[in-house]
Amino acid sequence: MRIRQSLAPCCPVLVGKLKKEEAEELAATLKAIADPARLLLLNFIAAQPSGEACVCHFTGPLGLSQPTVSHHLKLLSGAGLLEREKRGAWVYYRIIPERLDALRGALSLPAARNPCSASEPKRTLRRRRA
Repeated sequence: MRIRQSLAPCCPVLVGKLKKEEAEELAATLKAIADPARLLLLNFIAAQPSGEACVCHFTGPLGLSQPTVSHHLKLLSGAGLLEREKRGAWVYYRIIPERLDALRGALSLPAARNPCSASEPKRTLRRRRA
């Protein structure tokens, strides 16, 4: 990550680590998962012990019709989030972990705090007592 000096010498301005093309690709991926049905599909696949699910398993537990499931799976595959494997008459889907890692990495906070904010008190959320 490049650092550019700001007017205040003690507080460097961090420059983002994404290039424009990478941001556009990640935005398309985020758009693909920005649908409740697609989030349910991804969650369903991730929750399977084998890490994969047959297209025949989606309709019942998720309450979605087969054409709706197929449409959403096609969009998720097109966004590079799922890989598919045809086995006989059925198609099995798996999440591509590297794509999720790329999303996580693009949105993750830096490990080190900004030196200018080191003197700020750490804020925590506290539960209210009932």
